[in-house]
Amino acid sequence: MNIAFFASHNGSAAKAITLACKSGLLNAAPCVLISNNPDAGAINWANENGLKTHVINVKNCDDVDGEIAGILTKHNIDMVVCSGYMKLIEQKTIAAVKGKILNVHPALLPLYGGRGMYGRHIHQALFDNKDTQTGITIHLVDGEYDHGAIVAQKIVPLETTDDVDAIEYKVKGAEPKFYVEVIGRILSGDIKLT
Repeated sequence: MNIAFFASHNGSAAKAITLACKSGLLNAAPCVLISNNPDAGAINWANENGLKTHVINVKNCDDVDGEIAGILTKHNIDMVVCSGYMKLIEQKTIAAVKGKILNVHPALLPLYGGRGMYGRHIHQALFDNKDTQTGITIHLVDGEYDHGAIVAQKIVPLETTDDVDAIEYKVKGAEPKFYVEVIGRILSGDIKLT
């Protein structure tokens, strides 16, 4: 299975999945990383680890959706893994991989999802609401923010003493490993993507 990554910043899940592929833990080939951000740390890391990289955004491309879809087709990509990609993914891109685009969300969807609900905004809302647990959701991308079918979820318990930083630390620390586990279950056939 050929995998592409979308990342806007550090791409911690992309790194973990690539390393799992290289170590033989996952039977897949990380091929390409696409970013909208020319300053993303994930780009240098991907270049150093043998992935092709592309920066595509509205400043350098008139048809971002079509350009990304073309790159995915050119590299025979079977699945896309979003690793902190901060742009809405559109229909040509989704169609290029037959809907097999995974996103990770730092909460238990449908809670704390939708436009504007990402990263620290989510953790602050959880803290303000005094929630006793949070979690991680891996879901299919369908062209709406945090809307696609849920593939897998993991609960992350919270302590009453956890502040926003502690919540963020717990979730960010658990995301890459959980992503690797879920992709392993997809590759083994334990999870079917529809």
